[in-house]
Amino acid sequence: QVQLVESGGDLVQPGGSLTLSCVATGWRLDSFAIGWFRPVPGKEREGVACLKADDGSTYYPESLKGRFTISRRHNTVFLHMNSLTPEDTAVYYCAADQVRRKYATCEPDFAIWGQGTQVTVSS
Repeated sequence: QVQLVESGGDLVQPGGSLTLSCVATGWRLDSFAIGWFRPVPGKEREGVACLKADDGSTYYPESLKGRFTISRRHNTVFLHMNSLTPEDTAVYYCAADQVRRKYATCEPDFAIWGQGTQVTVSS
């Protein structure tokens, strides 16, 4: 059974950068879709970046392209965030699913979730 543990959340000043990590245990991530999500008003969570682990295909919502980057090294998935604003303040969750095509829509219907890590952007 795959378990996910996020880390790296912190207090960051506006305009700053931060990298979050998500370590997966119990299974190799090679055959999974992996994503990062955060809560938004009016919706339970939104996908901020998703990845298909077997070929590295990625998805980003238009509003975040160029600021957020998802990457993977072995069984650790990273979310690199740049030019952070107070609107990026949230708990960020890592999620995984064996249905690999889910990366392309990056909806919060993934099967396996971590506990989240808090990112606060404030001066």
